[in-house]
Amino acid sequence: MDYLVSVIVPIYKVEKDLSDCVLSICNQTYTNLEIILVDDGSPDNCGQMCDEFAKNDVRIKVIHKINGGLSQARNAGMSIMTGDYITFVDSDDILEHEFIEEMLRIINKYNAQVAICKNSTFEKGGTLNNGHVGISERSFDAVEAIKNMLYQKDFDVAAWGKMYIKKYENALNERGV
Repeated sequence: MDYLVSVIVPIYKVEKDLSDCVLSICNQTYTNLEIILVDDGSPDNCGQMCDEFAKNDVRIKVIHKINGGLSQARNAGMSIMTGDYITFVDSDDILEHEFIEEMLRIINKYNAQVAICKNSTFEKGGTLNNGHVGISERSFDAVEAIKNMLYQKDFDVAAWGKMYIKKYENALNERGV
């Protein structure tokens, strides 16, 4: 499994959380990453911080753009991504060390187009407030997945906490389908 995973992080006014977020991405157990930091016109030091991160890790690419909001920032990252898979990380989030490796494992195990995980909340410097006990894996067909997503039954509609295959057609060809 040597897929390139694009990690897109839209950034705006998160100076105090940004280092922890980027470090959690850089320190993943799966290392074949393209980390795209999108400075969405942040008025604080986030833009300069992104440039420093890029100097210290060749996997990091930085986009500086005029503020246009979360969706525009994600789209800007997607416009330059080259990975086989994509995941979005909010700039005040911290990933568990095996997040990317586990999401890829699940996608490959089920020949899925999307892998989804639940989140845990925490206070900075504290312990998990809403940790999950154990891991459960389920596979959905497209109709069931859409229904569950729309009703937020098993997972929500947020872009983060998910890994997507870049191109479904390429995935089918590579898997011999």
